[in-house]
Amino acid sequence: MCGIFAYLNYRVPRTRKEIFDTLVKGLQRLEYRGYDSAGVGVDGPRKNDNGDNVNICLIKKRGKVKALEEELYKNDSIDLDIELDTHFGIAHTRWATHGEPNAVNCHPHRSDKNNEFVVIHNGIITNYKELRKYLNSKGYKFESETDTEVIPKLIKYVYDNSENDYVSFSTLVERVIQQLEGAFALVFKSIHFPGEAIATRRGSPLLIGVRSKYELSMEHIPIQYNSTGHFIEGIQQRNFRNRVDSTVALHSVSDRKAVEFYFASDASAIIEHTNKVIYLQDDDIAAVAEGKLSLHRMSRCAGEDPNRAIQTLQMELQQIMKGNFKAFMQKEIFEQPESVFNTMRGRICFDTNTVVLGGLKDHLKEIRRCRRLILIGCGTSFHAGVATRQILEELTELPVMVELASDFLDRITPVFRDDVCFFISQSGETADTLMALRYCQGRGALTVGVTNTVGSSISRETDCGVHINAGPEIGVASTKAYTSQFVALTMFGLMMSEDRISLQKRRLEIINGMRMLPGLIKEVLTLDDQIRSIANELYQQRSLLVMGRGYNYATCMEGALKIKEITYMHSEGILAGELKHGPLALIDKHMPVIMIIMKDACYTKCHNALQQVTARQGRPIILCCQDDPEITKNAYKTIELPQTVDCLQGILSVIPLQLMSFHLAVLRGYDVDCPRNLAKSVTVE
Repeated sequence: MCGIFAYLNYRVPRTRKEIFDTLVKGLQRLEYRGYDSAGVGVDGPRKNDNGDNVNICLIKKRGKVKALEEELYKNDSIDLDIELDTHFGIAHTRWATHGEPNAVNCHPHRSDKNNEFVVIHNGIITNYKELRKYLNSKGYKFESETDTEVIPKLIKYVYDNSENDYVSFSTLVERVIQQLEGAFALVFKSIHFPGEAIATRRGSPLLIGVRSKYELSMEHIPIQYNSTGHFIEGIQQRNFRNRVDSTVALHSVSDRKAVEFYFASDASAIIEHTNKVIYLQDDDIAAVAEGKLSLHRMSRCAGEDPNRAIQTLQMELQQIMKGNFKAFMQKEIFEQPESVFNTMRGRICFDTNTVVLGGLKDHLKEIRRCRRLILIGCGTSFHAGVATRQILEELTELPVMVELASDFLDRITPVFRDDVCFFISQSGETADTLMALRYCQGRGALTVGVTNTVGSSISRETDCGVHINAGPEIGVASTKAYTSQFVALTMFGLMMSEDRISLQKRRLEIINGMRMLPGLIKEVLTLDDQIRSIANELYQQRSLLVMGRGYNYATCMEGALKIKEITYMHSEGILAGELKHGPLALIDKHMPVIMIIMKDACYTKCHNALQQVTARQGRPIILCCQDDPEITKNAYKTIELPQTVDCLQGILSVIPLQLMSFHLAVLRGYDVDCPRNLAKSVTVE
């Protein structure tokens, strides 16, 4: 949702302008996540409200990062040419949850008018009202409407009331986060600890990039464990045992070499600087002081890995650049021949007709003994589950439930030890899906992750999983991740049915269809101009219906969602079998209707629905197979698609709807990649 970016240069001289440029560029890489205001915090000096000099300068602006950048460079009180040997700067894009979008509610938030402690935050603090009430009683004044502001106020309270003359920065943060409930990724900066950075997370993603011209001395960072307590009167009381911090450095402790650290909520903001990253896990506290990075936790859980690996990102910078496309979404639609191929690469052997998903093979026997499969996701990921439910039931001969994560939790759905639960999420950080995962773990079910992000919470916390390998997806409206999730789940069905003699003919048909899929997607993409011309007729409409059934029902829901997301038109995916149970009342010559009618088991039934629409003066735009004159003669417009095996047809039929939504949004003058009110990674409920 919000975007975090921070940069620490240790013994790497940078002018303040260079630091600003780095921070702004980092925020620009995160713009796709959705936001309404932006801000930075750097070393001062600057005057506070009383006219006193303060050592942390906060600059915040409503609107786009471009507006913030203009504000930075027109500020006469900041010397842009001064060179700083060591400096820590923080930056943030805010997606409003508590309080309207304005400069006061924007991050970074501060502890007081002297900016002693400042923080940037992704997530939601659910107990902020109780904390705010307590801090008000202690004389702390609040200036924003946000939940975040309790955090810098709380750390100042802890600092002011510390029982020792010296308490480390990381210990202060440790005491604070023990009081916080909800989801957060946090980065702290303080005038009391110049050149130091503290970062921590719980439920929201955060990673640290490391760059140095010297070779890193280790591939893993050991975790330090300690049992600390804290004393905050009126909130919670424990016996506090002060900890003497030790530091595990990327370089030897005595060898203080130049190094740069990058903190971000998404790897796309870091990749142009370094490909060496550490993914923080829930309740990790990362501290950088004197160019050394240490990681610690308050206690160690059974079976927990005592190290954090320094991973090498495989992402290339050009993968997150638009190239010759108008928008990331358009680029990602046209990348689908490659992304679908990458999902299958190394997993399907077309010579032997075998499918091996390496992340699942060790658990295959257990999965085959289960009583049912439960597919859990939100939005587009939920639709991927609906799209593959029918073929999974056919190939596994198991009952398959597809659940919206929020509803699944609201119902306290019964889950048993012999269930297998799939958690589908592009980012691997979706809050509702993560909570459903933990709910199922608590009931002993086997958990399987289907994500597009290595190192994400879902990929780490599930028992096993499949990485869909779709590549970076920057546009808020998911496109290539949907088709890759579709393919990955279908491959799971093929792997499950490998020893079923009665299903071999069907398996061979699907595998041959998958072999042809990238080429067929390229063929569908050649229809872009035709789809744009249809969009020209529709973009002034206020509503749009998308109708189909069987394998294509999920396509209707996903197509309607894409139109809602980026065009702001009302759109609805309708099961054609339900047409006469209500939706038919909407049909007249003014209501645009898109119908998906393919040559499959539901062809005749869909044709009957078409007759119902045309009998009421409806003017249907039909997605159909090539060379289908019976459908063509009843259509107002047709989009003819190549035919493939029925269970894969939804991959081809969703692409025209993705293109349609893109062209409608452009014609209506909207920002395709950053639709209003929406975020790429929904890390709060």
